[in-house]
Amino acid sequence: MRSRGWRGAASADVPATLLAVDTATDICSVALAIGDRIDERMEAVGHKHSERILPMVEALLRANGLRLADCDAIAFGAGPGAFTGLRVACGIAQGLAFGTGKPVVAIGNLRALAFTAGAAQPRARRIVAAIDARMQEIYWAAYSIEAGVPIEISPPALARADELSALCRHQAPDLLAGNAVRAFPIAASGAGCATAADATASARSIASLAIGEFAAGRAVPPAQAAPIYVRDRVALTIEERRAATAVAGVRR
Repeated sequence: MRSRGWRGAASADVPATLLAVDTATDICSVALAIGDRIDERMEAVGHKHSERILPMVEALLRANGLRLADCDAIAFGAGPGAFTGLRVACGIAQGLAFGTGKPVVAIGNLRALAFTAGAAQPRARRIVAAIDARMQEIYWAAYSIEAGVPIEISPPALARADELSALCRHQAPDLLAGNAVRAFPIAASGAGCATAADATASARSIASLAIGEFAAGRAVPPAQAAPIYVRDRVALTIEERRAATAVAGVRR
């Protein structure tokens, strides 16, 4: 049996076993990394992540003849993404980790997206990952690809969708990846680089990156795990809406 502290890494001669969960979008996915092999399950669940995630985890472990206690760490997609989905993923990862005394690895969804896109287009050395954040906005980040691993150049941020072309011209990527390409085709058309509209993040790519983070000793205690909230707020209070309406009336 392997024994290690929260921040410990798997010994070099024993491959790590890691469970990853992702609920940042309407696709709920779980993956189990066992050494170099990754088994993934995915379901389109809408807003029912909290109902489906644990049964999916249980089915995945059972299919591989493992118990949760056999995992060395729990990873999750930390965002950015849907607020509720990110809270579900973080809470599930924390709960599973607390219950088994395991550490947690948080992996950014834009980084996982860049990993997927880079694996599909290995000639891309610099990638801008961008996804639809609703309200005519995007979540985006830029990465260089080194030995197949995305290294952050510009951290996850929120921008207007019509700024996408300018962002890409500034970052000069080889590839623009993510569903922002499809959601905002006019803005994406001015990126000046190849595009990958179908590239997505999932528990598989999160697990792949988490294995490296865990091996490097960058897992954390469950209490320290947190989502990446790029957009702090998604709605105004009643008072703020009234104030905004009043200001708009004055300006007219």
